[in-house]
Amino acid sequence: GAELLVHKLQRDGAAHISQENVQVDAKGHFSISTTTLEGSLVRNDLNVSLAGPGAHAELNGIYLLNGTTHCDNHTYIGHHVPDCTSDELYKGIVSDRATGVFNGKVYVKQDAQRTRAYQSNANILQGDHAKVYSKPELEIYADDVKCSHGCTIGRLDEKALFYLRSRGVSEVEARQLLAHAFTTDVLERIKNTEWKEYLTGLIDQKLDTL
Repeated sequence: GAELLVHKLQRDGAAHISQENVQVDAKGHFSISTTTLEGSLVRNDLNVSLAGPGAHAELNGIYLLNGTTHCDNHTYIGHHVPDCTSDELYKGIVSDRATGVFNGKVYVKQDAQRTRAYQSNANILQGDHAKVYSKPELEIYADDVKCSHGCTIGRLDEKALFYLRSRGVSEVEARQLLAHAFTTDVLERIKNTEWKEYLTGLIDQKLDTL
């Protein structure tokens, strides 16, 4: 029944190498939100073990990269017992010569029946030299499960840009509006209102530079 909520913010030009290892026992709840706005080399390794019935893990991430920043997000969620749930949502906007990497794996043991696991990674590329590498993985040995994963990599919706421009919105403002909307569903998962407002302000400032 224990609960742990972690907010991690990376916003200076240094290298950030980190690893979190978490075991969630019966009816426990673990949630982490990782926001990367700056860093020369960033690597976030997150390993979560769901070890008791009713355990839940929620992993959320936003990475907004420009310049030559390289950011890796590597996640592993192990469903080791029945009746556990996990939900994972990472979104990134990458511009200039920056590189974003998402490698997320969900592992479901044979005995972990009635597992519910969802994983999603979405990315927007801005510029011809920005790079994103995405590798969502599911490894399932149980047969009574509901699991899904997926990734998208693309550019801002040109039709939406045209619509906003036709309504008198400048191109710069239109791109900022669409970029902000892209991150909204991740921000909405943050339950701490004060932190959400503070983080939204930082993200809006960062979007001005992309």
